[in-house]
Amino acid sequence: MNVFSKLIQDIGSLWQTYGSQYISGIKSTLLLAISATLIGCIIGFICGILNTIPYSKNDSPVKKFFLKLLRAIVRIYVEVFRGTPMMLQAVFIYFGLPYFSNNAMRFNNIWSAALLIVSINTGAYMAESVRGGIISVDSGQTEGAKAIGMNHFQTMINVVFPQALRNIMPQIGNNFIINIKDTSVMFIIGFTEFFAVHKAAVGNTYLYFPSATIEMIGYLTMTLIASFILRWIEKKLDGENSYELAADDQLVMAAGTYNHPGTPFEERNREFGERRGS
Repeated sequence: MNVFSKLIQDIGSLWQTYGSQYISGIKSTLLLAISATLIGCIIGFICGILNTIPYSKNDSPVKKFFLKLLRAIVRIYVEVFRGTPMMLQAVFIYFGLPYFSNNAMRFNNIWSAALLIVSINTGAYMAESVRGGIISVDSGQTEGAKAIGMNHFQTMINVVFPQALRNIMPQIGNNFIINIKDTSVMFIIGFTEFFAVHKAAVGNTYLYFPSATIEMIGYLTMTLIASFILRWIEKKLDGENSYELAADDQLVMAAGTYNHPGTPFEERNREFGERRGS
């Protein structure tokens, strides 16, 4: 019990000294995670559209070459940013640009650099999620849209994406939760977020485990709240669980209320029977 009492005491001491900085770090983490997830989703949707533009043997060689080139670029982008750690991506982008451009190109704002890094990393994962969501939509939906004169872009926006969005919504939430945690690697470029505050507090007090406990509780609280909100959004997208037949609508004919009028060649047609009797 003495150990736990000392832990609580150390946590209280850290919070009293660095509480405002922890709160500021949480705000920076959430703002970066939300912004990067939204931008990453946009990148993923664009890549998903480019990856699913159809072409046939009858198309011109220029169109086929251009589409294949776009798909190759998207594939390289996805494989590179999914296959390397975000920390190394941050180093290569933030420090690599000045290195190769002799300081002609560099980030003057660490926030914009962190946003760019997390966004393009998220976009690489979302590109495959969007492609899977598009493929999961029945092909008859696309054929029906084309039959009424829609082009590929109109079909994606008005027909496919609304259905694919529900399928990829869990993955969007998963990427958001991952971004809440992975923003911790942005300290490598000097971005001050939740984990960076932990490192600063530990460097001054050497209370590593008590500060890590605050970090653990903070990250867990953020991810649990995010999970709750995302599940609520998914339920809203699913709609109501039960539906009632709008029987009051005159255009709706319920079972048993519709009488077949028959044709002039059927004996059950009253007019036909009267004529026949006459």
